Amino acid sequence: MTTDSPRTAGPALAGTRELAVAGCHLFTPPVHRDERGLFVSPLRQEAFISAVGHPFPVAQTNHSRSARGVLRGVHFTTTPPGQAKYVHCARGRALDVVVDIRLGSPTFGAYEAVELDSEDLRSVYLAEGVGHAFLALEEDTVMSYLVSTEYVPGLEQAIDPFDPQLGLPWPRDVDFVLSARDTAAIGLAEAEARGMLPRYTECAEPGGPR
Repeated sequence: MTTDSPRTAGPALAGTRELAVAGCHLFTPPVHRDERGLFVSPLRQEAFISAVGHPFPVAQTNHSRSARGVLRGVHFTTTPPGQAKYVHCARGRALDVVVDIRLGSPTFGAYEAVELDSEDLRSVYLAEGVGHAFLALEEDTVMSYLVSTEYVPGLEQAIDPFDPQLGLPWPRDVDFVLSARDTAAIGLAEAEARGMLPRYTECAEPGGPR
Protein backbone atom coordinates (compact mmCIF):
# COMPACT_ATOMS: atom_id res chain seq x y z
CA MET A 1 0.00 0.00 0.00
CA THR A 2 1.18 3.52 -0.72
CA THR A 3 0.48 6.82 0.98
CA ASP A 4 1.93 9.36 -1.47
CA SER A 5 0.14 12.69 -1.77
CA PRO A 6 -1.78 13.07 -5.03
CA ARG A 7 -0.08 14.97 -7.82
CA THR A 8 -1.89 17.93 -9.33
CA ALA A 9 -3.57 17.23 -12.66
CA GLY A 10 -4.12 20.91 -13.43
CA PRO A 11 -5.78 24.04 -12.10
CA ALA A 12 -9.19 23.32 -10.57
CA LEU A 13 -8.95 19.67 -11.62
CA ALA A 14 -8.66 16.51 -9.58
CA GLY A 15 -5.33 15.46 -8.15
CA THR A 16 -4.47 11.93 -9.25
CA ARG A 17 -2.35 9.05 -8.01
CA GLU A 18 -1.84 5.62 -9.54
CA LEU A 19 -2.64 2.85 -7.09
CA ALA A 20 -0.63 -0.28 -6.30
CA VAL A 21 -2.80 -2.17 -8.80
CA ALA A 22 -1.73 -1.48 -12.38
CA GLY A 23 -4.14 0.73 -14.31
CA CYS A 24 -6.10 1.87 -11.24
CA HIS A 25 -6.12 5.44 -9.94
CA LEU A 26 -7.22 7.62 -7.03
CA PHE A 27 -8.76 11.00 -7.85
CA THR A 28 -8.97 13.84 -5.32
CA PRO A 29 -11.21 16.64 -6.63
CA PRO A 30 -11.30 20.23 -5.40
CA VAL A 31 -14.21 20.65 -2.97
CA HIS A 32 -15.83 24.11 -2.91
CA ARG A 33 -17.32 24.95 0.50
CA ASP A 34 -19.24 27.97 1.74
CA GLU A 35 -22.02 28.75 4.22
CA ARG A 36 -24.53 26.84 2.06
CA GLY A 37 -22.58 23.57 2.08
CA LEU A 38 -20.30 22.24 -0.65
CA PHE A 39 -20.06 21.57 -4.35
CA VAL A 40 -17.80 19.00 -6.02
CA SER A 41 -17.42 17.26 -9.37
CA PRO A 42 -16.30 13.69 -8.59
CA LEU A 43 -15.57 12.95 -12.27
CA ARG A 44 -13.90 15.42 -14.62
CA GLN A 45 -13.07 13.94 -18.02
CA GLU A 46 -10.05 16.21 -18.52
CA ALA A 47 -8.42 14.98 -15.32
CA PHE A 48 -9.47 11.40 -16.04
CA ILE A 49 -8.04 11.41 -19.56
CA SER A 50 -4.83 13.02 -18.30
CA ALA A 51 -4.34 10.15 -15.84
CA VAL A 52 -5.78 7.15 -17.70
CA GLY A 53 -5.43 8.11 -21.36
CA HIS A 54 -9.05 7.88 -22.55
CA PRO A 55 -12.52 9.05 -21.48
CA PHE A 56 -14.62 6.96 -19.10
CA PRO A 57 -17.53 5.38 -21.04
CA VAL A 58 -20.60 5.35 -18.78
CA ALA A 59 -23.05 2.52 -19.51
CA GLN A 60 -24.78 2.44 -16.11
CA THR A 61 -24.80 4.25 -12.77
CA ASN A 62 -25.10 2.37 -9.46
CA HIS A 63 -26.10 3.53 -5.99
CA SER A 64 -25.96 1.56 -2.73
CA ARG A 65 -26.77 2.39 0.89
CA SER A 66 -25.23 0.25 3.62
CA ALA A 67 -25.32 -0.05 7.39
CA ARG A 68 -22.06 0.00 9.32
CA GLY A 69 -20.26 -3.31 8.88
CA VAL A 70 -21.76 -4.21 5.51
CA LEU A 71 -19.05 -5.71 3.33
CA ARG A 72 -19.72 -5.99 -0.40
CA GLY A 73 -17.26 -7.95 -2.56
CA VAL A 74 -14.79 -9.03 -3.72
CA HIS A 75 -16.69 -8.64 -7.01
CA PHE A 76 -15.62 -8.68 -10.64
CA THR A 77 -17.22 -9.20 -14.06
CA THR A 78 -16.34 -12.01 -16.45
CA THR A 79 -13.89 -10.74 -19.05
CA PRO A 80 -14.68 -10.21 -21.83
CA PRO A 81 -16.73 -8.05 -21.66
CA GLY A 82 -15.38 -7.01 -18.23
CA GLN A 83 -16.37 -3.86 -16.42
CA ALA A 84 -14.44 -0.77 -15.34
CA LYS A 85 -15.73 1.25 -12.35
CA TYR A 86 -15.44 4.79 -11.03
CA VAL A 87 -16.46 4.87 -7.36
CA HIS A 88 -16.97 7.55 -4.68
CA CYS A 89 -18.67 7.76 -1.29
CA ALA A 90 -21.58 10.21 -1.41
CA ARG A 91 -22.49 9.84 2.26
CA GLY A 92 -20.75 8.38 5.29
CA ARG A 93 -17.41 6.60 5.12
CA ALA A 94 -16.12 3.40 3.55
CA LEU A 95 -12.94 1.38 3.17
CA ASP A 96 -12.66 0.75 -0.56
CA VAL A 97 -10.40 -2.10 -1.66
CA VAL A 98 -8.94 -2.73 -5.11
CA VAL A 99 -7.28 -6.12 -5.68
CA ASP A 100 -5.52 -7.40 -8.79
CA ILE A 101 -6.91 -10.80 -9.78
CA ARG A 102 -5.89 -10.58 -13.46
CA LEU A 103 -3.72 -13.54 -14.45
CA GLY A 104 -0.49 -12.32 -16.03
CA SER A 105 -0.78 -8.80 -14.60
CA PRO A 106 2.49 -7.23 -13.44
CA THR A 107 0.77 -6.52 -10.10
CA PHE A 108 -1.19 -9.80 -9.75
CA GLY A 109 -2.15 -10.35 -6.12
CA ALA A 110 -1.47 -6.72 -5.12
CA TYR A 111 -4.15 -4.63 -3.45
CA GLU A 112 -4.71 -1.14 -2.15
CA ALA A 113 -7.21 0.02 0.45
CA VAL A 114 -8.41 3.62 0.33
CA GLU A 115 -10.77 5.32 2.77
CA LEU A 116 -13.49 7.21 0.92
CA ASP A 117 -15.86 9.66 2.60
CA SER A 118 -18.36 12.42 1.95
CA GLU A 119 -15.97 15.19 3.03
CA ASP A 120 -12.95 14.72 0.74
CA LEU A 121 -15.10 12.95 -1.91
CA ARG A 122 -12.17 11.11 -3.43
CA SER A 123 -12.89 8.60 -6.20
CA VAL A 124 -11.29 5.31 -7.20
CA TYR A 125 -11.02 4.13 -10.79
CA LEU A 126 -10.86 0.35 -11.29
CA ALA A 127 -9.71 -0.99 -14.63
CA GLU A 128 -11.41 -3.96 -16.29
CA GLY A 129 -10.84 -7.31 -14.59
CA VAL A 130 -9.88 -5.87 -11.21
CA GLY A 131 -11.58 -7.13 -8.04
CA HIS A 132 -13.50 -4.62 -5.94
CA ALA A 133 -14.85 -4.62 -2.39
CA PHE A 134 -15.89 -2.03 0.16
CA LEU A 135 -16.74 -1.98 3.85
CA ALA A 136 -19.19 0.59 5.24
CA LEU A 137 -17.57 2.25 8.26
CA GLU A 138 -20.61 4.35 9.23
CA GLU A 139 -24.38 3.90 9.25
CA ASP A 140 -26.17 4.81 6.03
CA THR A 141 -23.00 4.90 3.96
CA VAL A 142 -23.89 5.66 0.34
CA MET A 143 -21.61 4.54 -2.49
CA SER A 144 -22.12 5.89 -5.98
CA TYR A 145 -20.36 4.48 -8.99
CA LEU A 146 -20.25 4.63 -12.75
CA VAL A 147 -19.62 1.45 -14.72
CA SER A 148 -18.52 0.87 -18.30
CA THR A 149 -20.89 -2.04 -19.08
CA GLU A 150 -24.44 -2.84 -18.05
CA TYR A 151 -25.10 -5.38 -15.29
CA VAL A 152 -25.64 -8.95 -16.49
CA PRO A 153 -26.37 -11.35 -13.59
CA GLY A 154 -24.63 -14.34 -15.18
CA LEU A 155 -21.38 -12.42 -15.60
CA GLU A 156 -21.08 -11.15 -12.02
CA GLN A 157 -18.47 -13.11 -10.02
CA ALA A 158 -17.33 -13.08 -6.39
CA ILE A 159 -14.25 -14.11 -4.41
CA ASP A 160 -14.10 -14.63 -0.64
CA PRO A 161 -13.09 -11.27 0.88
CA PHE A 162 -11.53 -13.11 3.83
CA ASP A 163 -9.38 -15.43 1.69
CA PRO A 164 -5.97 -15.61 3.45
CA GLN A 165 -4.27 -15.65 0.05
CA LEU A 166 -5.60 -12.15 -0.62
CA GLY A 167 -4.83 -10.92 2.92
CA LEU A 168 -7.09 -7.89 2.66
CA PRO A 169 -6.77 -5.38 5.54
CA TRP A 170 -10.22 -5.47 7.08
CA PRO A 171 -10.46 -3.86 10.54
CA ARG A 172 -11.04 -6.17 13.51
CA ASP A 173 -13.51 -4.01 15.44
CA VAL A 174 -16.40 -4.55 13.01
CA ASP A 175 -19.34 -6.96 13.02
CA PHE A 176 -19.35 -7.87 9.35
CA VAL A 177 -22.58 -8.22 7.40
CA LEU A 178 -22.33 -10.09 4.07
CA SER A 179 -24.82 -11.30 1.51
CA ALA A 180 -25.40 -15.04 1.18
CA ARG A 181 -23.49 -15.01 -2.10
CA ASP A 182 -20.45 -13.26 -0.65
CA THR A 183 -20.49 -15.53 2.42
CA ALA A 184 -20.34 -18.58 0.15
CA ALA A 185 -17.78 -17.12 -2.28
CA ILE A 186 -14.75 -19.27 -3.12
CA GLY A 187 -11.09 -18.34 -2.64
CA LEU A 188 -8.68 -17.02 -5.26
CA ALA A 189 -6.94 -20.36 -5.87
CA GLU A 190 -10.23 -22.16 -6.49
CA ALA A 191 -11.43 -19.37 -8.77
CA GLU A 192 -8.23 -19.75 -10.79
CA ALA A 193 -8.62 -23.55 -10.93
CA ARG A 194 -12.17 -23.12 -12.25
CA GLY A 195 -10.97 -20.75 -14.98
CA MET A 196 -12.94 -17.81 -13.57
CA LEU A 197 -10.17 -15.23 -13.27
CA PRO A 198 -9.68 -12.61 -15.98
CA ARG A 199 -6.52 -12.67 -18.05
CA TYR A 200 -4.57 -9.43 -18.15
CA THR A 201 -4.16 -9.62 -21.94
CA GLU A 202 -7.95 -9.78 -22.36
CA CYS A 203 -8.64 -6.75 -20.16
CA ALA A 204 -8.79 -3.90 -22.65
CA GLU A 205 -9.03 -0.31 -21.57
CA PRO A 206 -12.64 0.84 -22.05
CA GLY A 207 -13.05 2.42 -25.45
CA GLY A 208 -9.78 0.93 -26.69
CA PRO A 209 -9.15 -1.95 -29.09
CA ARG A 210 -9.23 -5.60 -27.96
